[in-house]
Amino acid sequence: MALHITSDNKFKKLIVIGDRVLVRPAKPHEKTDSGLYLPPGVQEKEKVQQGYVIKTGPGYAIPVPVDDEPWKTDEDHVKYVPLQAKEGDLAIFLLSGATEVQYENDKYYIVPQSAILMLEREEDI
Repeated sequence: MALHITSDNKFKKLIVIGDRVLVRPAKPHEKTDSGLYLPPGVQEKEKVQQGYVIKTGPGYAIPVPVDDEPWKTDEDHVKYVPLQAKEGDLAIFLLSGATEVQYENDKYYIVPQSAILMLEREEDI
């Protein structure tokens, strides 16, 4: 059910920033192979949604230590703590933390990892 990034699809052009993930909302009553789904009542009342992770950002940036040494180069490479969410995961997330966007006539959410409550991954964790 999950969409994967390939060299010829529309998501190749998108760059997700920082600790955010791009999520395709699951259709109502869409159930995973293991049986996980959110009933419509929960989605409406609790403002919780589910969807598939399409693309992730690089993660949380780690501050670069300030070195004032003249012999060091100025090539500061930013390092990141990677996100737990991975492409293809089913994410259960708080709608209040998400931003709805339209991309090529389809609805998606940009969700910070902090708004994700749970992930379901097809492979063993």
